Amino acid sequence: MRVSIIYSAALLASFTSALPTNSKRADFSDFSPDGKYFPLKNGFPTPCKDEILNIQKQAFGTLPNGPAPPALSPEGVTNLQLIALNELFEVAFFTELMYNISNKFDGYDTGYGHWYVMDTLNAIIAQEQEHLLNANGALMFFKQPAIQPCKYSFPVTDFQSAISLAAKFTDLVLGTLQDVNQIFAKNGDFDLVRTVSSVIGNEAEQEGVFRLIQNKRATSQPFLTTAGRDFAFSVLQSLAVPGSCPNVDVIKLQTFKPLNVLSTDIRAQDQNLKFSFASDAGVNVTDLSLVYINQQNLPVVTDLIDPKTDGGDLVFEAKFPFEEYIMNGLTIAAVVKGKGPFATVDDVAKVTGWGPGLIEVD
Repeated sequence: MRVSIIYSAALLASFTSALPTNSKRADFSDFSPDGKYFPLKNGFPTPCKDEILNIQKQAFGTLPNGPAPPALSPEGVTNLQLIALNELFEVAFFTELMYNISNKFDGYDTGYGHWYVMDTLNAIIAQEQEHLLNANGALMFFKQPAIQPCKYSFPVTDFQSAISLAAKFTDLVLGTLQDVNQIFAKNGDFDLVRTVSSVIGNEAEQEGVFRLIQNKRATSQPFLTTAGRDFAFSVLQSLAVPGSCPNVDVIKLQTFKPLNVLSTDIRAQDQNLKFSFASDAGVNVTDLSLVYINQQNLPVVTDLIDPKTDGGDLVFEAKFPFEEYIMNGLTIAAVVKGKGPFATVDDVAKVTGWGPGLIEVD
């Protein structure tokens, strides 16, 4: 089965012809996606010194070699733990995607774009491996346990659904790293802000490629949607096999109950969106609100419209005021206790019961 990429064959041909012929590629010949992804062939997440050198060549750059900061705050520890958890997830996700593409499984034949996609993913995997080695290395330097990988289950069935998910979680990462940098700064961990800012740039480069593949304009918003650490932590837990994360309990963050976005093909217009969540006994629906977080704006609070119980789920609609706030790009939805108003994403997280629901509009 041949699945063509959305962008044009002519553009892909120009990308392919420009690839370096001596580009170093990872070997996935013995990779078997079964929920347990690690260790990889190169020993990751604990590669030897020689393999780290190979990872750096594959990543087209080295790990930072400057001195470690003199101290690390408790909140800084949590930041690095969350970063490490996310990087392990990303390495697993992109490794499986590359495995599927390299074997041209049904839905993963990228046609004329094959070598461009493979070369890009090869670099992304190594770069994410370096991000993990940097975060876990810092944790161990400060005598904190390295974060260990989970088993994962990715809800994708083909190349396009994989890229759509990659774009969505990358947008969330771009928002979460804003929060991480602010927390570093607030707690005196200034020496880590520059390094994390460089990672933000790397993730943004990846997102530009994912948007191109989806036939979207290269940039989504002038000020990217912010996010909180608890929202990212909850999403990462939802993509892991329950009970499979060896030491996730050391990360002192909240895991919210799932919020499902039932509406699909969401357009850039005012509309009602449909949501659901598993209803808890004794929950007073009149005390709940739906909050949208988009760009760098104040959270938008809306009512739950026509909530109904369907089996064990509470199903409802909520207004999506696109026109008033020009809500392009990523919007984070959360069901909260109370009616607000809320000044920051952190205030929303403090009262969130269910979330996040991730909405992309372009």
